[in-house]
Amino acid sequence: MKHIKVLGTGCAKCKTTYNNVLEAIKQTGIEADVTKIEDIEEMMKYNVLTTPVLMIDEVAKVKGRVADINEIKKILTE
Repeated sequence: MKHIKVLGTGCAKCKTTYNNVLEAIKQTGIEADVTKIEDIEEMMKYNVLTTPVLMIDEVAKVKGRVADINEIKKILTE
C-alpha cells in the first residue's frame, strides 16, 4: 500500500492536486492511504516552501505545481 500525502493550504491548486490523486488511484486500482495536510505547522515539518506538494511514501515527488492525473498514475506505478 502506498502512503500519499498532499500538502497545501487549501488553495485551488492544492484541491486540484488532491482530486487528481484520488482519480489516479481509482484509475490504476492501486491501494493507497491518502492524507491531506493543510496545517501550516505540520507542513513545516516537511520543509515545504511552495505548495502543493505531492508526497508518496514520505518522498516529495512534485512540489509547487499541480500534478496531472497521468503524471500521478506514472509515479504510482514506478
